[in-house]
Amino acid sequence: MSPQQQGDEVRIPRLISVLASLLTAPGALIAQQWIAYGGDPGGMRYSPLKQITPSNVNKLQVAWQFHTGDVSDGTTLKVHSSFEATPLVIEGIMYLSTPFSRVIALDPETGRQIWSFDPKIDFKASVPLYVSRGVAWWTDGKSSRVILGTLDGRLFSLDPKTGQPDAAFGKGGIVDLRTGVAEDFPDKHLGMTSPPAVYKNVIICGSITADEVPKGPRGDIRGFDARTGKLLWTFHSAARPGEFGGDTWETQSADQRSAVNAWSNLSVDVARGIVYVPLTSPGYDYYGGERKGNDLFSDSLVALDATTGKRLWHFQVIHHDLWDYDLPSQPSLIDVKQNGKNIPAVVVETKSGMVFAFDRITGKPIWPIVETPVPPSDVPDEQASPTQPIPTKPAAFARTRFTEADLTNISTEAHDYCANLLKGTTMGSVYTPVGLEPTLFWPGAGGGANWGSAAFDPETHLLYINATELANFQLMEKAPEVTGVEYHARGVLKTGTKFVDQNGYPCQRPPWGTLTAIDMDTGEFKWQSTLGVVDALTAKGIPPTGISNIGGPLVTGGGLLFIGATNDGRFRAFDKKSGKEIWTTMLPASAHSTPMTYTGPVNKKQYVVIAVGGNGKKYSDLLIAYALP
Repeated sequence: MSPQQQGDEVRIPRLISVLASLLTAPGALIAQQWIAYGGDPGGMRYSPLKQITPSNVNKLQVAWQFHTGDVSDGTTLKVHSSFEATPLVIEGIMYLSTPFSRVIALDPETGRQIWSFDPKIDFKASVPLYVSRGVAWWTDGKSSRVILGTLDGRLFSLDPKTGQPDAAFGKGGIVDLRTGVAEDFPDKHLGMTSPPAVYKNVIICGSITADEVPKGPRGDIRGFDARTGKLLWTFHSAARPGEFGGDTWETQSADQRSAVNAWSNLSVDVARGIVYVPLTSPGYDYYGGERKGNDLFSDSLVALDATTGKRLWHFQVIHHDLWDYDLPSQPSLIDVKQNGKNIPAVVVETKSGMVFAFDRITGKPIWPIVETPVPPSDVPDEQASPTQPIPTKPAAFARTRFTEADLTNISTEAHDYCANLLKGTTMGSVYTPVGLEPTLFWPGAGGGANWGSAAFDPETHLLYINATELANFQLMEKAPEVTGVEYHARGVLKTGTKFVDQNGYPCQRPPWGTLTAIDMDTGEFKWQSTLGVVDALTAKGIPPTGISNIGGPLVTGGGLLFIGATNDGRFRAFDKKSGKEIWTTMLPASAHSTPMTYTGPVNKKQYVVIAVGGNGKKYSDLLIAYALP
């Protein structure tokens, strides 16, 4: 055995032991690595690395690139791909997943492939999108595993050095996630698009399910043994009769209810053993005449004992959802300071443009949340909730109402076209149900916030949220019998459900995309910047309008906030204190993902990495790493 091998024999177990202790320490981060999807198990999307700063960020250059080979533009395969992964970097190896649920291990300094694992998903299965946002890491200090949840509903435990499945996990290295929740619906989709959460010996899984129908695979949250794959516990996300919340579903309508799932990321308070689950709307999204009631635990932030799955507390952010307002964001576990006292908090931002903040131990709101009267529904047999909870702080970070004074001003032609659309249209504020006549609701189901989630800076206590400003423009009509509901929603315009002008631009005044910094000690905005450009409009001399975006930000100790997300094919850095855009680079396609950062294990350079997957007319399979010269 060489001296180098002897050194590795000692070094690797020590690194694993250190990592295990960090994963169970309160609020810990491994400064030079990226150990979980959101940077840490609590999803702050923060790194203390300071090598790249506002003074040198303009010197960033491409350090390496890697093509996964997994991309679909909807021609050979009927479904499109979206490369949304945020890689992990642990013990000198990068791990990422592709839209086809493959896992690839790379050298993080060169982008050289070390191994790949292909779960061979079923390309004939009906799925809405080929996507996987990442993998998870488990270790007990002695052995480690890369944990993969696939789009077609399987859970794998992989050896991090070889990529081979652990034969002791499940059946031959695989756990079938459909067992127990989807057997009655063999033709309906259930899988994972976001990585599971990890707490000690428990792998905690959400899922993506069919939500376009009222009955289908259930969105229950489940904990599995990390070594054996054995099911340890199940939390019924649609509360059953006799359970807490069971009486919020009339006529046992929770039975075989589709969705009420957590397709986004879960967060773990590793010091307290609590997992925080952001749940979604029930199927079908826009009509609830056959599921009257508040429908717990749909659209709720739920705190569970991570070891047992027992509910500790919950807060329902939206009652009886009629807008597809899933809780799309990973909860951020942060500390806020009030009256000289630090409060461990959990924060979740919503598609409806609001931030809800709670004491993460008790569930008590940091600021009062008021049940506010909202409009009724005119759809037969529908019973919209008469109130919805509205936070008193922070203010909404996306517009929540619309009047004719808010119509677009980018041109007279666009203004007049959009003004004509308003004839006979219901222009309500947030939580106006889609009615029998054309209805605008703000924000639309594609934002405010989405799965990219917020970033939190523990130095300044600023929370950073990117948002899309776009309304849904829909009406309700009688549904075909095969849908299982009496009414369903359709877009008013031939172009779909969005409120846009004749050129596809939003019908309201800019900005159409924003980036907001909120002081979480006071609940006040620190700044709000326009995010993104429409090149065709800036070429005409129109100031930057912002643009729709999906993906999230990364904040660093070096004073920067990095973000792709926008539909304009750019990667940006902002000064985190002022909100000024100080670096922009063009990408070969748009980057609908969340960046991450780490230090090279040998050369000690700071890298910033982002997945570039594109959308619409241009698709990509490219992972790009940037570093200083």
